[in-house]
Amino acid sequence: MASFEYNRAWGVILPVLFLISSNSPSWVLGAPQVPCYFIYGDSLADNGNNNDLETQAKANYPPYGIDFPDRATGRFTNGRTSVDIIAGLLGFDRYIQPFASAKGSEILIGVNYASGGSGIRDETGQQLGDRISLNHQLQNHLVTISRVRDMLGSNATAYLNKCIYTVGMGSNDYINNYFMPDVYQTSKLYTPEQYADVLIKQYQQQLKTLYSYGARKVAIFGLSVIGCAPAEISRFGTNGSLCVDKINSAVMLFNDRLKPLVDELNRNLADAKFTYIDFFGISTAGLPALRVASSTCCKVREDGMCIPFETPCFIRLLHAFYDGIHPTEIVNLVFGAMAYKALLSSDAYPIDIHHLAML
Repeated sequence: MASFEYNRAWGVILPVLFLISSNSPSWVLGAPQVPCYFIYGDSLADNGNNNDLETQAKANYPPYGIDFPDRATGRFTNGRTSVDIIAGLLGFDRYIQPFASAKGSEILIGVNYASGGSGIRDETGQQLGDRISLNHQLQNHLVTISRVRDMLGSNATAYLNKCIYTVGMGSNDYINNYFMPDVYQTSKLYTPEQYADVLIKQYQQQLKTLYSYGARKVAIFGLSVIGCAPAEISRFGTNGSLCVDKINSAVMLFNDRLKPLVDELNRNLADAKFTYIDFFGISTAGLPALRVASSTCCKVREDGMCIPFETPCFIRLLHAFYDGIHPTEIVNLVFGAMAYKALLSSDAYPIDIHHLAML
């Protein structure tokens, strides 16, 4: 790891440390830069949609939320998620509410549809119990659109066109699908290259569906270094490497197809403004500056989730992972800050969320 990359990592981490003490989601004066923000994703973005589902994938109990003002809300981390950070940097003065509880005029500033355990493929995460797949999240957005039309009438379409949409899916399609051969057939049916193609083909159709519902400004999050998650290291071992290389190699095949996907969508869909955020590259630069060995901040169950009510580590700023799978708030701060305002051209393609909001 070059010293430049370490310096780059801490160059991001140190300026955002002051945000840790803020109980408000917003650090930007004035009106929000866009009228609303809609969020699609998995446990990295879920803020309560799984709370009432029959599933192992829920985080509405301590020690989750130990650094969040409302404590255990269903966020799979000690504090805020990366999309919470993005919402604040976009200028919103409140957190985007989960679809499960959003009501009334709250939906006019956006809705969070993310669900822990969910994936691009409908069957992904089924061994965990109930979850809301990306297809189902898109169906939920239709319910929101209907409500927005009831409030805004003929102005609804133009309003939704101006909003920011972020989509972060695919992690579970690997760790809770492809790399669980005892439960799923995908690794027997497809090579890693073929599986990446299958995922991208379905993802393309889902993103086109989102576009057909009025989304124009869409940021697609690349997958992070999920092979470095303590739960995956514990499960597979590393053969002397720092991480599970076969998982990260498969993830890179998926990520490598996202830039061409963005180009294709922007080329063929009128007024489309899709962009790609390279969380894998951001991870490899930022995480080495933290303690990324196979240590978790909370004591974990066999599935990698925190054991309820156990006391977590004291200095959470030094840990990359809170439980066996999910990052700490400090990592989410870096992801959110760099997704919003890229430090390098390679972090976002073709533009970051800050510039996307200005279009």
